Amino acid sequence: MELAALHTVVAEHLTDAYGQGPWSNQTSEKSVLSAMRQSRVLVARQGSRIVGALRLRTKKPWAIDPSYFSKSKKPLYLLAMAVLPEKQRQGLGRRCLEEAQRIALAWPADAIRLDAYDADAGAGDFYARCGYTERGRITYRNVPLIYYELLLG
Repeated sequence: MELAALHTVVAEHLTDAYGQGPWSNQTSEKSVLSAMRQSRVLVARQGSRIVGALRLRTKKPWAIDPSYFSKSKKPLYLLAMAVLPEKQRQGLGRRCLEEAQRIALAWPADAIRLDAYDADAGAGDFYARCGYTERGRITYRNVPLIYYELLLG
């Protein structure tokens, strides 16, 4: 499955660049199919090739502590964003986040929340440049994370 391959390529790239970490896991087709049943998937294509993807869902992920975030009646959670390494730094990730925001407003949702690795392999600076506000830093199961939020409306 192409989505599993995308996430695996990104994980291998991060591992090559930053060493082993929680980002190093390979993604199976089974886990992608399971995630798709619980989420809305946004796919970016170049021709017929998938070059980026992210997932949105209403159910809070296990690593998110809502006490760090603003009051929100209908938050969405952004999960598992990936852009092919050779397509990074070309605006594709930003466009995916803009589309996620459009989808969230139509859902309707009043916030988008996410966590990013608090490490060189993490995308925290990217989310901040895209308008997301840092809400806190935690360690969950020995993994340092940064919480980010984008308020909508």
